[in-house]
Amino acid sequence: MSRARIVLWLSLTLRSARSFSRARFMEGQPQGPPNPAAMENGTEPCGEERPPEVQETTVTEGAAKIVFPSANEVFYNPVQEFNRDLTCAVITEFARIQLGAKGIQIKVPGEKDVQKVVVDLLEQEEDKAELKEGANLAPGDQPRTAAVRDICEEGLRVLEGLAASGLRSIRFALEVPGLRSVVANDASARAVDLMHRNVQLNDVTHLVQPSQADARMLMYQHQKASERFDVIDLDPYGSPAPFLDAAVQAVSEGGLLCVTCTDMAVLAGNSGETCYSKYGAMALKSRACHEMALRIVLHSLDLHANCYQRFVVPLLSISADFYVRVFVRVFTGQAKVKASASKQALVFQCVGCGAFHLQRLGKASGASGGRVKFSAACGPPVAPECEHCGQRHQLGGPMWAEPLHDLDFVGRVLEAVSANPGRFHTAERIRGVLSVVAEELLDVPLYYTLDQLSSTIHCSTPRLLQLRSALLHAGFRVSLSHACKNAVKTDAPSSALWDIMRCWEKECPVKRERLSETSPAFRILSVEPRLQANFTIRDDANPSSRQRGLKRFQANPEANWGPRPRARPGGKAAGEAMEERRKLLQNKRKEPDEDLAQRAAQLKTFPCKRFKEGTCQRGDQCCYSHSPLTPKATAEATPTDRPEAPDQNPLGPGAAAGPGKD
Repeated sequence: MSRARIVLWLSLTLRSARSFSRARFMEGQPQGPPNPAAMENGTEPCGEERPPEVQETTVTEGAAKIVFPSANEVFYNPVQEFNRDLTCAVITEFARIQLGAKGIQIKVPGEKDVQKVVVDLLEQEEDKAELKEGANLAPGDQPRTAAVRDICEEGLRVLEGLAASGLRSIRFALEVPGLRSVVANDASARAVDLMHRNVQLNDVTHLVQPSQADARMLMYQHQKASERFDVIDLDPYGSPAPFLDAAVQAVSEGGLLCVTCTDMAVLAGNSGETCYSKYGAMALKSRACHEMALRIVLHSLDLHANCYQRFVVPLLSISADFYVRVFVRVFTGQAKVKASASKQALVFQCVGCGAFHLQRLGKASGASGGRVKFSAACGPPVAPECEHCGQRHQLGGPMWAEPLHDLDFVGRVLEAVSANPGRFHTAERIRGVLSVVAEELLDVPLYYTLDQLSSTIHCSTPRLLQLRSALLHAGFRVSLSHACKNAVKTDAPSSALWDIMRCWEKECPVKRERLSETSPAFRILSVEPRLQANFTIRDDANPSSRQRGLKRFQANPEANWGPRPRARPGGKAAGEAMEERRKLLQNKRKEPDEDLAQRAAQLKTFPCKRFKEGTCQRGDQCCYSHSPLTPKATAEATPTDRPEAPDQNPLGPGAAAGPGKD
């Protein structure tokens, strides 16, 4: 027998013996049905036991009522109610537009019919004639209507790719009229079981169809034009990047694509290389990072759509709380796809003063015969060193450089929410945010902030109305941004903006002797302003949303209001243990070096991974804990969670581990 055959025979023998011993071990373990606590975007873990009794929590939001395991708080985050309310409002107006073109009127709960006030007698006579004509119409000629909870045969087909408990899909069925069907999909079998219960609880089994599948494969199976969805909603845990390619293919012509991104640390510039791997763009750390995050997501969506001769048109782009949310329509057209390069831009940002300049990737120019000629843009728009402070530039992007919103559509949503304030619990906040969105300058990407401008030259901060008035007196446009409370979005060049700040510094002088000659403040203030600023308050400097006292910027609603931790097997996602761990991990890397005893005591609370594997050689000198597992933890551990002895591994200690092993 050859050497290779002997090795193969030994490996098969050892593998069968190990499987037999593992099966004998499992015979003595208590068996039970799987835990109904579902995992968001996960698969059912192996060896999980179901507790004798699972406590459940019932939550009512909008018109829906859902049940989820109380031990797993991942399923419901009350802070995201604004997200869900805004989505229902947007889809309702989208349905009004789509079905209105087919002659179907939708009936929104709580929405009153607007009575037309007629003053002229001629108009009264015309209305009476129309009423008489309408009374003589046949029953089939009456205008068709669509209400909530009813199936509209020509209505919208909606897909929620990552449904978890199904709350969002159930709210669509109960609050959005004009729907044909709603597919609530999740990869977890336990999540689908929970969705079935919630769908039956809300009596929407005729509209909502729970589905268990990988969201990408489900969308890839609906690429045909006749099988596409009119609305696709993606609200994943973290980044939606893996789903974007399938989503832009599965949405119908002119359909609505709703995407949420909660990986704001990546989009805000903390990890530019990670942002490039996910979205194809480099994110920069700046005060305008939240708007840049929106533009990077839109760039990624348009880039994925361009691969299939499609392009996106943004309807509404929101940065709120700990996430960004974009609503875009997807169209097909080879001619329009050619213009996509001219819609993207690179960003040159000074590391000293924060001044930024945009460089378009492409250029669109008019040609003979009314045609449009596309070519490469010329640049760069900056010198190697900043003209204001002499520092270098960072390069970010590409990002979306066109408008973030469709003001006509935003106005329709705002009007509908204002006319029916009792429809949503967060209607007041929706009105405030959309009012600020409607006041933004659409053709001005990114913004500066008051504290950024004043801290750069180390002077006192002017009032917002004073800076806005100075820009208006100088002949420039200025607006706020919904993404930042003290934002200054203006079409003024950076040179004019620094001239205004130099004039402000003359009224509130800075001690020049304390400034370093190489600092940005010294170089900026050493130049005399060529523009004489006027800080007299103007009436139009105060925006309308601010004058009306609308709820524009949300304060932190509760403690730990950010994204929930990822779901764990058995629903152990949050609780007292998680809160203690959060407090323990806070400022772990910011402890002072001189307090070594306190740092050592904190590190001793963390278990040593090498000790668990049996490879730690430091003993008591190890900075981490070598305490053995408690009996409770040992009983809860499954055989796949325990490391095997070295002599049971036929592949040797240096071989690659199989699936399911760390």
